Amino acid sequence: MPAVAITSFGYLHGPQPDARACYDMRHQFRDPHLRPELRYLTARDAPVREAVMATDGLLALVHAIAATVDAYLAGPRQDEPLTIGLGCAGGRHRSATVADALAAVLSGDTETAAAYRVADLADRYKDRGLAVDVHHRDLAKDVVHR
Repeated sequence: MPAVAITSFGYLHGPQPDARACYDMRHQFRDPHLRPELRYLTARDAPVREAVMATDGLLALVHAIAATVDAYLAGPRQDEPLTIGLGCAGGRHRSATVADALAAVLSGDTETAAAYRVADLADRYKDRGLAVDVHHRDLAKDVVHR
């Protein structure tokens, strides 16, 4: 069974983790940290999830990362775990939300994926049997004041 490990992180808490593919969401996607009502919430809170997933380009990014996973797993070294890194400034909003959305997709968990507006994509992975592990390196860390 192919395995995918996803790590979300914040660049302000340290360097990016070692990963085959790493996505930096700091500059292209709106930061929920800038909204005072979202600043102290995390990706575990529905208002953050909704704000992140409503950001222009985010759904396309989840689709693109899933396609990247497909490409890597089609290669000759598919027996090795594929590691994906997702980074934003603090690791509490964008990267963690996208990590959870991607995990739901790759696991074929259409119910959870529906909360991220990607149930249609998750449906394509239902029978793939991917073992998906998610680690949020910085989700529980204090808000970085900048």
